[in-house]
Amino acid sequence: MAAVAVSEAWPELDLAERERRRELLLTGPGLEERVRAAGGRLPPRLFTLPLLHYLEVSGCGSLREPGPGLAQGLPQLHSLVLRRNALGPGLSPELGPLPALRVLDLSGNALEALPPGQGLGPAEPPGLPQLQSLNLSGNRLRELPADLARCAPRLQTLNLTGNRLDSFPAELFLPGALPLLSELAAADNCLRELSDDIVHLASLKTLDLSNNQLSSVPAALADCPKLKEINLRGNKLKDKRLEKMVSGCQTKSILEYLRVGGRGCGRGRDRAEAEKEESRRQRRERKRREGGEGEGGAADGAGRLLLRVLHVSENPAPLTVTASAAVRDVRPFFVGAVVRGMDLQAGNALRRFLTSQTKLHEDLCEKRTVATIATHDRAAVRGPLLYTGRPPQDLKIVPLGRKEVKAKDLVRQLQLEAEEHRKQRKRQTVSGLHRYLHLLDGQDRYPCLVDADGDVISFPPITNSEKTKIKKTTSDLFLEVTSATSLQICKDAMDALILKMAEINKCTLENKEEGSLADAEAEAGSGQPSGPGAERGGGCQLVVEQVRVLDEEGHLKVVYPSKTDLDFAAAHVAVAR
Repeated sequence: MAAVAVSEAWPELDLAERERRRELLLTGPGLEERVRAAGGRLPPRLFTLPLLHYLEVSGCGSLREPGPGLAQGLPQLHSLVLRRNALGPGLSPELGPLPALRVLDLSGNALEALPPGQGLGPAEPPGLPQLQSLNLSGNRLRELPADLARCAPRLQTLNLTGNRLDSFPAELFLPGALPLLSELAAADNCLRELSDDIVHLASLKTLDLSNNQLSSVPAALADCPKLKEINLRGNKLKDKRLEKMVSGCQTKSILEYLRVGGRGCGRGRDRAEAEKEESRRQRRERKRREGGEGEGGAADGAGRLLLRVLHVSENPAPLTVTASAAVRDVRPFFVGAVVRGMDLQAGNALRRFLTSQTKLHEDLCEKRTVATIATHDRAAVRGPLLYTGRPPQDLKIVPLGRKEVKAKDLVRQLQLEAEEHRKQRKRQTVSGLHRYLHLLDGQDRYPCLVDADGDVISFPPITNSEKTKIKKTTSDLFLEVTSATSLQICKDAMDALILKMAEINKCTLENKEEGSLADAEAEAGSGQPSGPGAERGGGCQLVVEQVRVLDEEGHLKVVYPSKTDLDFAAAHVAVAR
């Protein structure tokens, strides 16, 4: 009888075992009572599903600890999402080792400390050797584990926003400790100082230390080799000029100010000289671009993919996106770009483009669980745009191929369609829709992108609007990538998408030239040009326009592409900036 009772209490586990599912979501109003009956833990039977790659348990106020057996029972787990529960004050037993885990989200819990034995996993050998993204935001942490870097040495994104930290452990900034860390968010804490050793984060691109208690900023921060985006607003800095700069100046100006010693350091002349030298360097760079792109660009275009970045300052009508605070707890990360010059009319170019987007969703975006891509016909997009969150019953959209519908009804309808499709096919795995519909479960607001007409043109991670649908005649596209995980995964996905677009465009042009070869030979005797391809000389250049994302006060959050974006190692790609 006891076994029957357990089975009835957890029908999701029966279904997952029977259908050999790789993804499992536990949420909803009945979950809290069942977890409470299990002693505030997850049911041990859950840890007998070794095929699971994705596990999410969200919004359960009675879940105080995962329970023993997770590490041993789920060795193939790639993503573990335990947000908005009641985990704390520690994790007993510790989570790791989880050798395949890449994404760990423990945000919105009651964690106060993660000491050895009650933390993320062992340090020797590393308990989370493949972990890339760690979200600890919205907890009560007063300190970080000193062995975090040894436990997760391949960490790329660390989100510590909204805790009670007053310092970082020194071990976090040791040389080589976190060589891949590119994004560090620690806003809304109690940080009083920042060590000079942060310079050892060689891959750091984005740093958010807003709304802390910092009184000074180390000059060494300017020596972080890849740092391009920094947020220091909301700190009471002793250097009043710097305090003013962090509220209105771009990152580059702030870092330059730090580099020359700031105010009160007796280095005013050095600072002035540095500013003049930087101005001269910028003028030389502009002249180089203006004078060298014609001749060198043609050479590049003959055998290489050529991408030309159009900076906001050079664009008479740049597209901007304002990100509302309403998406902060739902899907806070957004990156946009405009790409001009695509040829989707010839052959199967449009199908190849859409297929490449699907493949990126499956692989890099991990079935949309870490990021979602959306593409629009730029001609149909009226800016400026607003990225915000709306209650499910208030959000209306005209989805691709459908009539206008409320988001709440659309999600329910898609869930029923996906389940029916799975049953008809008699498949053991869930359909593509089921892989990401659950990402919005339990949310009181849904993310959406709204144009200047007030129309919703995107509802990530679910669908785009019919209004901005890509067609064969589309040549200019607006691209967006959103994520609940990190800004860096948005940029990585955008880089990969633009590279694929350049490859498709080049292939399309080459096929056109081959198709018109006979005509070209026939017309050669008369001296007539053989078409656009002959005039361009293999020029398959795409123009990538920068798109800025601002907060509601008009402060810059992110611009894409920045200098560190589109940084391809491939020899067949040339990026003109």
